[in-house]
Amino acid sequence: MTSAPASPRTRAFSQVDVFADGPLLGNPVAVVLDGEGISDEDMARLANWTNLSETTFVVPPSSGEADYGLRIFTPGGEIPFAGHPTLGSAHAWLEAGGVPRSPGKLVQECPLGLIEVRRSGTGLSFRAPDLKRDGPLDSTHLDRIARGLAISRERIVAHQWVDNGPGWAAVQLATAGEVLALDPDDRRMGDLMLGVVGAYPEGSPVAFEVRAFAMPAGVPEDPVTGSLHAGIAQWLIRTGAAPRRYRAGQGGRLGRQGMVTIEAQDAEVWVGGRSITCVRGVLAHIL
Repeated sequence: MTSAPASPRTRAFSQVDVFADGPLLGNPVAVVLDGEGISDEDMARLANWTNLSETTFVVPPSSGEADYGLRIFTPGGEIPFAGHPTLGSAHAWLEAGGVPRSPGKLVQECPLGLIEVRRSGTGLSFRAPDLKRDGPLDSTHLDRIARGLAISRERIVAHQWVDNGPGWAAVQLATAGEVLALDPDDRRMGDLMLGVVGAYPEGSPVAFEVRAFAMPAGVPEDPVTGSLHAGIAQWLIRTGAAPRRYRAGQGGRLGRQGMVTIEAQDAEVWVGGRSITCVRGVLAHIL
């Protein structure tokens, strides 16, 4: 007598559109809500298979202060922190019945540390983590960036390291139109994790346009990038180049309409946007 084959393990799964004013306009993140027991290798395989900017795995936290732990993978491997996966995973966790330890906020544990998330007028917001590296870029980096963006050095009006984990450097161009017009040379982007920002005319409903190029993570251009917006906001607000509350757009060149809200309160910068669950189900047979 042969035994019946074992039933495959299933794991709750959501795909959430983040920084989206409507479905399919933001940046999707794949969220495995039961990530406990999955090997690092299988996490990386699934992230490569989904081929999204990020795939996350909710796991038990090691800190008593955290509501859950989060592993974040790009197609190129694990990263310590990312913004839209933070908000999308928090949204999916709450939607699946998660109850925060403290009313009104939740705490995510990731390799970078503890990240606070709260409800905001647009949905959820995360508190921008401290920058691991800041200060101006050196001439060698600026030359490489100009070559990668296929522009002259003179068109870069300001620049800064805004690294809060993924390794971001940022440059500012004179206008949002210049940012949208960029046609980078992927062969020259190399190991740059690069953000580009430019301002819209005063009085526009959106203050800045941002683009993110992340070749080391296997993402030539990211549709909407919360970690980058967090670093850019800290830079621009500190230097007086941006107000303490503004909205920024991203993703126009990729057919998206990402919308990010920035709000500075005392020394804290909060990055928020709307999240919409577009896919809900289970993973089976593969993990």
